[in-house]
Amino acid sequence: MNQPLFTTNRNIILASASPRRQSFLRQLGLRFTIEPAAIDETPEAEESAENFVLRMATAKAESISGLRPDAVVIGADTVISHHGAILGKPANPAEALTILQKLQGDSHVVMTALAICCSTDNLSTAVVGAATVTFGRFADEILEAYIRTGEPMDKAGAYALQGQGGFLIEHINGSCSTVIGLPMNELVTLLLRHGVISVDRAE
Repeated sequence: MNQPLFTTNRNIILASASPRRQSFLRQLGLRFTIEPAAIDETPEAEESAENFVLRMATAKAESISGLRPDAVVIGADTVISHHGAILGKPANPAEALTILQKLQGDSHVVMTALAICCSTDNLSTAVVGAATVTFGRFADEILEAYIRTGEPMDKAGAYALQGQGGFLIEHINGSCSTVIGLPMNELVTLLLRHGVISVDRAE
């Protein structure tokens, strides 16, 4: 077994059911529990993608922090902004195809907001990571075959960089972890700054 990278100093709760986010925390060797937050994820009228994703991540973290005041709660949310329009998760295969057609041969911005809350410590902070993703071009029959795998149906923008959808991507400018769903640089920086984790010094 590999030596853990970090020691977990506080009770951490991940307010997300995302297996991708859970995997990121496990890779760091962190101990945490999972309590998905149930909130209204409807964008407000004229709300920008950045404001929306920040609001969602913060609402997720705060909703669980209110129930677990001594824990450090991590909330996150990912959206895609395509020419200023927010692209969420497709409701059905037809909508998935429409989204993927829009993204073909073009660039879009993936934003993942990260919020960390602890009610007891009066800790509430949030940041947004952003990356620009450029798609190649593929025929509709290829897109339809990808949709039939089922992978696009629970993903913002109807694709997964870390899955079969990786073939769609021609270029990324920014953090891959941000695109996948958790800005790791920002996460580790914040957790270290607030003493939630520390370097594992075990020999």
